[in-house]
Amino acid sequence: MLEARVMAGVENQRLSEHSSGSVNWLLWGPYLSERQWGTVREDYSASGDAWNDFPHEHARSRAYRWGEDGLGGWSDERQRLCMSVALWNGHDAILKERLFGVTNAQGNHGEDVKESYFFLDGTPTHSYQRMLYKYPQKAFPYEELIRANQSRSRLEEEFDLTQSGIFRENRYFDVFIEYAKAGSRSTCQQITVTNRGPEAAPLTLLTQIWCRNVWSWGEPERKPTLRLRGEGIQISNAELGDYRFQAEDAQEWLFTDNETNFTRLFRAGECTWPKDAFHDYIVHGNAEGVNPDRVGTKAAAVWRCMLEPGETKEFHTTLCPIDEVAPDIAAVVTKRQAEADQFFQRRTDDLSEERAGIYRQAAAGLTWSKQFYRFNVRRWIEGDPTGPKPPASRATGRNSRWQHVNAGEIILMPDTWEYPWFAAWDLAFHAVAYAPIDPAFAKEQLLHITNEWYLHPNGQLPAYEWAFDDANPPVHGWAAWRVFLIDRERRGDRGDIEFLERVFHKLILNFGWWINRKDADGQNIFEGGFLGMDNLGVFDRSQPLPPGLKLHQCDATAWMAMCSLNLMRIAAELALTNPAYEDIAAKFLDHFLRIASAMNNVSGQGLGLWDEEDQFFYDVVTKADGQPFPLRVRSIAGLLPLLAVETLEAEHIEKLPRFAQRLDWILKHEPGLASLVSRWQQAGHKERRLFSLLRVHRMKSLLHRMFDPAEFLSPYGIRALSRYHLENPYVLPYDGRNLTVGYDPGESKIGAFGGNSNWRGPIWMPVNYLLVEALLQFHQYYGDFITVECPCAGGNANLRDWAVELATRLVRLFERDEAGCRPIFANDDLLQRDPYFRDYLLYPEYFHGDTGRGLGATHQTGWTALIMPLLKLASGSQSDIPLR
Repeated sequence: MLEARVMAGVENQRLSEHSSGSVNWLLWGPYLSERQWGTVREDYSASGDAWNDFPHEHARSRAYRWGEDGLGGWSDERQRLCMSVALWNGHDAILKERLFGVTNAQGNHGEDVKESYFFLDGTPTHSYQRMLYKYPQKAFPYEELIRANQSRSRLEEEFDLTQSGIFRENRYFDVFIEYAKAGSRSTCQQITVTNRGPEAAPLTLLTQIWCRNVWSWGEPERKPTLRLRGEGIQISNAELGDYRFQAEDAQEWLFTDNETNFTRLFRAGECTWPKDAFHDYIVHGNAEGVNPDRVGTKAAAVWRCMLEPGETKEFHTTLCPIDEVAPDIAAVVTKRQAEADQFFQRRTDDLSEERAGIYRQAAAGLTWSKQFYRFNVRRWIEGDPTGPKPPASRATGRNSRWQHVNAGEIILMPDTWEYPWFAAWDLAFHAVAYAPIDPAFAKEQLLHITNEWYLHPNGQLPAYEWAFDDANPPVHGWAAWRVFLIDRERRGDRGDIEFLERVFHKLILNFGWWINRKDADGQNIFEGGFLGMDNLGVFDRSQPLPPGLKLHQCDATAWMAMCSLNLMRIAAELALTNPAYEDIAAKFLDHFLRIASAMNNVSGQGLGLWDEEDQFFYDVVTKADGQPFPLRVRSIAGLLPLLAVETLEAEHIEKLPRFAQRLDWILKHEPGLASLVSRWQQAGHKERRLFSLLRVHRMKSLLHRMFDPAEFLSPYGIRALSRYHLENPYVLPYDGRNLTVGYDPGESKIGAFGGNSNWRGPIWMPVNYLLVEALLQFHQYYGDFITVECPCAGGNANLRDWAVELATRLVRLFERDEAGCRPIFANDDLLQRDPYFRDYLLYPEYFHGDTGRGLGATHQTGWTALIMPLLKLASGSQSDIPLR
């Protein structure tokens, strides 16, 4: 037991050393993207068609401008030096260097990665990382995947690699890729390959190492060099320093340059040693592109072997500073794996074995989803000194208002292939999910996205690379407060007040942008567009409404009410050490109350967002004559007012006299405002005070609908749209057409509003997680006084019990049922039952509202990794969800 605690403490010690600045344990990590091609930052077309401007066919031959990608990749924190695996089975038309997928136009449900891979392990300092790639022994079905998906309609499922029959008779290699750090600057790589098939099969394996191309764009960058010296490669990099790369028993060493093959791609220009030289050499036997002097900016160690059925082979490399002795690879890998086991054992010792495995693989996905993100928007718009003049359309086109964005840091991406770029509201959830294993990095993420090279001078946060101008829900105040609390739990002190204060000042600017830009009438009722919830309503909320109509969004307004309370709570915490923040806390309380008032009386017309007849919140449209009418779509937007809830301890309020005076003043002089929200003037459970948009009647009305299986409650969580609309679709006659919203529990069946309707029924982890937290907040105040009917319990349950019940249903998505099947894999027999697949998990973007099948980006471990704290709650612990 003592040894286990010591080993678990080794990783914690590394985290402590990194946080103190004494050792940079995050210098190296899995920061290489799984897809750089098809991204906006690599798109230099006049049309803005990123998928076609830099397609997959170009990726092996064309040098990237802003980043790099590779299979099972590894790089330093600035992506100056990169390492990844490449494979060839003797049949593929191309060297397998990166993951393949269909583009948005090629997929019947949009872009989608078409490979089989799993992130299995990872520590927060990346002292140990492990993933699995399943490489077919027959020719990879590139064309079949494109053709099959293009031929299918939206009503049909996607055609995936597992459906192609490529894995039949286990004719594939399991390729386990492991990285283990011998020190903060030294990395051991172990690649373990097993032939799962019934016959001997050939395999060529490469570990590629190269420098990101920073010298071809007219910038004053010194070109690095890789040169064969003795039994390894000497790497000279002016910024990173000199390194040595060695590969045990490598049969060949190959060298070229990370330069575009202009002749192949553009039939113009030339490159003596092109980027795709290894492809030509391995697949076609063409040695002309490989540098015989064994020098360049890209190199590879090569092994060729024949594996018998069931045979396993290991391949080892090391990457170390030139002045360090090469480590014992096997010993380092074994030790770091044991330390990782103990690190996670300490965090999951209150979970069952199955739930501990779900937790650990979710954490692994988060660690592998860290990507180096480099994008200088001004340079992208103006063009490079050595490049062609950009099209004139770029100066006024996509992201042209964001020329201050000059990013270059490690970001927790939503997904390493489908979304290999930051997304603002996703990142808030990523930080909260990551905080239990590394709160310091989670805090850094929130500071990054609110830094001046992301935050617009007007206070807007950039949404995501495809459209920085879009608005995402203002959840960063919530995330900052939750990360602060998680960090404080582990520190055991007052918490990181400096972090809280730094992020708070930036969030005030963002709040001001919302007030000034998304409340056009100054009435405290907000717009905001689709707010990340694609096609939730009857109109395309990202586009202006038809003339004469104005939309007042229930979700935007609820998000802003929640944001007001989050910032009030942060200010109240900061006021404990600086009384000046008491006035700011009072100001955000005032904003909250004004929003509550507006929700009850839109534009002064007497109709609020609350529908008394249906006992539900709806979006409201006002006509040209000012008359409002509700859009009676029972969606999760109508449940979001539940999220605007906070509690304060009585003794906390006593320490804030000016804030307390403001509460008393409101009670005395604004009784109308005070009556609209919860009875925060009355002490609840343990003398706490409650701040909420909802008084008891409305809260219970919403919860009755939310917990109704015929409406929102699924066996696997809360649906985004009420199942009521399956038989009763909402229809709005308008301009000679019928605008319709119906329940659609899975993938899109229509191409409305940008191509999907994925918020019209499926289960989304982030909003479900927020609902769980809201239930816990309400229970903190009401205790067991408030109960709601719980059919599964055969009676009523208090709100904490309901939070646990909801968490349990979400966990059920990943757990095996009585038949040994996981709902996320539905009827995929390979993933459900095959002994070489069944223990490996995926963390999909969202889930079918009735069956729980995983949908969307299947490897998205970003916000779906919120299952980690829910596993704790479902198992009887609330350790990862501190509320105060």
